[in-house]
Amino acid sequence: MADMLQSDLSGLQCPSDRLSAPSSPAAARDDCGITPLTPSPSPMVEVKPRMLRPFSVVVAIDFGTTSSGYAFSFTHDSDAIHMMKRWEGGDPGVANQKSPTCLLLTPDLRFHSFGFAARDFYHDVDPEEARHWLYFDKFKMKIHSTSNLTMETELEAVNGRRVRAIEVFSHALHFFREHALKEVKDQSSSVLEGEDIRWVITVPAVWRQPAKQFMREAAYLAGLVSPECPEQLLIALEPEAASIYCRKLRLHQVLDLSLQPITNGFDLEGSRPFDSSFRQAREQLRRSRHSRTFLVESGTGELWSELQTGDRYIVADCGGGTVDLTVHQIEQPQGTLKELYKASGTNIHNPPEHTKENNVQVSKLPLLYIAGGPYGAVGVDLAFEAMLCQIFGEDFILSFKAKRPAAWVDLTIAFEARKRTTAPGRANALNISLPFSFIDFYKRHKGQSVEAALRRSNMNIAKWSSQGMLRLTQEAMNELFQPTIVNIVKHIEELMAKPEVRGIRFLFLVGGFAESPMLQRAVQRAVGRTCRIIIPHDVGLTILKGAVLFGLDPTVVRVRRCPLIYGVGVLNRFVEGRHPREKLLVKEGREWCTDILDRFVCVDQSVALGEVVRRSYTPARLGQRKIIINIYCSSAEDVAYITDPGVRKCGTITLDLPERLPVPEGVGGAGGGGAGPERREIRATMQFGDTEIKVTAVDVMSNRSVRASIDFLSN
Repeated sequence: MADMLQSDLSGLQCPSDRLSAPSSPAAARDDCGITPLTPSPSPMVEVKPRMLRPFSVVVAIDFGTTSSGYAFSFTHDSDAIHMMKRWEGGDPGVANQKSPTCLLLTPDLRFHSFGFAARDFYHDVDPEEARHWLYFDKFKMKIHSTSNLTMETELEAVNGRRVRAIEVFSHALHFFREHALKEVKDQSSSVLEGEDIRWVITVPAVWRQPAKQFMREAAYLAGLVSPECPEQLLIALEPEAASIYCRKLRLHQVLDLSLQPITNGFDLEGSRPFDSSFRQAREQLRRSRHSRTFLVESGTGELWSELQTGDRYIVADCGGGTVDLTVHQIEQPQGTLKELYKASGTNIHNPPEHTKENNVQVSKLPLLYIAGGPYGAVGVDLAFEAMLCQIFGEDFILSFKAKRPAAWVDLTIAFEARKRTTAPGRANALNISLPFSFIDFYKRHKGQSVEAALRRSNMNIAKWSSQGMLRLTQEAMNELFQPTIVNIVKHIEELMAKPEVRGIRFLFLVGGFAESPMLQRAVQRAVGRTCRIIIPHDVGLTILKGAVLFGLDPTVVRVRRCPLIYGVGVLNRFVEGRHPREKLLVKEGREWCTDILDRFVCVDQSVALGEVVRRSYTPARLGQRKIIINIYCSSAEDVAYITDPGVRKCGTITLDLPERLPVPEGVGGAGGGGAGPERREIRATMQFGDTEIKVTAVDVMSNRSVRASIDFLSN
């Protein structure tokens, strides 16, 4: 978890003022060239009013692990959210308007298609030719799982070829840009320029800062906005987007599982179907989708009116690749939100690690363990693949995926369709079509039929049907779902047991996986008597619609929890007995302690939107013409020096200092003793509360200022 919580800001340094005659091991380093002007344990804090430039339209892109889509709203009619045009193609039983997150590149690495078009074209390509095409599916997960994410990180296509991840993501975002702009312009009565559009991209709340920056860089490369206008792009946290939309819900727009003795067609024992108002509401929703326009409440919905100032609720965002749990608190009846408990969730391929939440020792356990890694709904897919390996042999499955990549995609699509129909208590088995190339390839590879393999595996829950299909019993489907669902429920229960989270009134279950009746029943059984479990109708579009609302008013989330310590590296007067001797630096006759981390904000500290922390420094050496402010971060609370384990440099500001005018003699020098010119003030500020943290340094004498280029993607 430590590397999951990588920070945003780093420290200060004098680059070219080399030390003469180093007098200690630390003296050879040139990492700290400033000292606090007035040492103060409490940085000055102010809250700046957020000035938002007017935009004509907000376009939100929900970039999901398994499916993606966009929606938009015109600021002059912000109660109407317009969904994207219905996609060609589609899966049986899939009602929403999102597209599978898959992308196809030509053999010469040019963009070909995205979504259903990419999947269907790849399906029809000749098997031998398909080996040369690059098909990417569920590639968003790689960004979260890579601990050392950079601009050079690569993704592997189904055929094994590798491409820079930033190029794959930018192709996908450019695709959405072109489609969204065309649709927005078709519906706009006025001519829209690029700067009239605010873009919003959703990311999981548990993503580290490098992954968030990566999405922003991909958006720049895709042409959504220019790096010179960063405020035109907002990175929205998925649980926050869902929470914002839930504020608008009316009672007839939700399913309240805590009031339902039955769920999705079956009672708690899973024995009988029912004709519920929820089913009727879904049918009505399907019919209304032809308009593709959703009207939202201008104020807050009926459900939200039941909440009072100080009430807390959980948003459980169960997606394809991650599961985010976030606790929000209502600050006032109109509904500004305060993050009470910083987001926790999956952390792919990282072992459990202990951190502190609100002074309570918490075990940050990965949610799901499937084949050694935690996932959201994709965990069920991986369990199915593990079952195939158990039946047919891992060597065969790996060979089939490499040599018949298009057929493998067909098989995963067939399983996905059946997975969506899985419900608790279902009596009849599910048939999954195996592609002919799978059957033929197995016979060539192993010298026997797939039916013989199934008999030899002694797996009673999977059979070969007389129609030539793989037949999975309800017990088999339960085994595929349970590892994923059990861990999600466990994580929810552990969160609700914490003293600082007790008294929760509502749990909003959102995200694509929340559509699963299997997950719904498990959550209902676990916590249905403790709090009200609310599932918005059309739950797969909740985050997308909330992202549009966030773009219209980003100030709705007023307070967030800071996941990291942020600070800068400074020199301070060396104090014998307090500072370690290895940090002693003798510079121009003065003794300094080097490598001190001067904190701006601490782990789990509440930070308000627009909150600014300002510190004043002075160059450690007279006559400095340049300083470099290095910004550092750490997820550990007990760090004191920039060299401590877990502290990482993540940003740099370079500030040129013009030569100052002569001043009267007799004024204290930079070191605080003796005659010399007045100490020069360098004012550093960090602005918190947004998904990106902004850093500025100002030379007070010349009024020169420079903004930080915080880089989490550089090693």
